[in-house]
Amino acid sequence: MTQRFDGKVVVVSGGSRGIGFAIAEAFANLGAQTVLAAASPERLADAERRIAATGALPPLGVAGDLRTIAGCQAVFTAVEARFGRCDVLVNSAGATRAGDFLTQPDEQWEDGFALKLYSAVRLCRLFWPLLVTAQGVVINIIGGAARTPDPNFMVGGSVNAAMANFSKGLSGLGKRDGVNVNAILPGLTETDRVRQLFAQRAAASGMTADEVRAAQIAKEGLRRIGQPEDVAALSVFLAGDAARHIQGTAIAVDGGGTPGVY
Repeated sequence: MTQRFDGKVVVVSGGSRGIGFAIAEAFANLGAQTVLAAASPERLADAERRIAATGALPPLGVAGDLRTIAGCQAVFTAVEARFGRCDVLVNSAGATRAGDFLTQPDEQWEDGFALKLYSAVRLCRLFWPLLVTAQGVVINIIGGAARTPDPNFMVGGSVNAAMANFSKGLSGLGKRDGVNVNAILPGLTETDRVRQLFAQRAAASGMTADEVRAAQIAKEGLRRIGQPEDVAALSVFLAGDAARHIQGTAIAVDGGGTPGVY
C-alpha cells in the first residue's frame, strides 16, 4: 500500500514542468501540501491549476531565479512563513545544455552549475534545520550523465557528476541528523527538456533531431523513452517509511540504459 503524505510539506524546485511537475503531482495526490519553485510565474500558475484540478491540495507556487541566492532564499522564506515545516525537499531544477565543447561559451557552463548544483546546495542549506526537525528527506534529481560521460554533453555531465558527489557528501550529514538523502538518475525521459537536448545534439553532430533520438534509443537498447511518472514513483517511495534504510545512494531510472555496473 502506498504511503500517504497527509500533513507533510513537500518542496520541489523545477516543479512547474517535466519531471519536477510529475513529482509534485504525485505527492499532492497522496495528500501532501506541495510547494513548486520555478522561474516562470506563468508556468507556475498553470502547474498549480493542473494539480488543484485533480482534487489535491492547491500547491503554493514561488517564482524566482533559483540561480541566485535571493531566489533560493525567497523559496525558503515563503515556506517557513506559510507552513513552518519541510518534510521533503526535491531538487529537480536544472537545464544543462548539450553542444560542441570547443564552441560552447562560458555562460552555458556558469548557467548549468548555477541552476542545478548551486540551487541544490543553497536550498539544502536553507531547509536543513526544518528537515532535521521533521526527520525528513532530500531527493536530488540528477541524470545518467553523472556516470556516463559524453563529449557532446560535457556541461551536463560535469554538473551531474558534481551533484552526485554533493548528494553522497550530504548523506553523511543526514546520517548524523536523521535526514535521508538520496539521488535519482533519470535516463532518457519524455520531457520538453529532452526534446531540446536532441535538437542541441543534432546541431553539434550534423544529424537531425529525429536521427539523434533514434540513435540514442538504439545505443541504449531501450524499449521506450522513460516517462516523468517513472521518476515520480521512485521519489514517492524514497520519501516513505519503507525507504528509511536507503541512505546516500543514487538509483538509475533509465530502462537499463546505463552501460556500467554502477
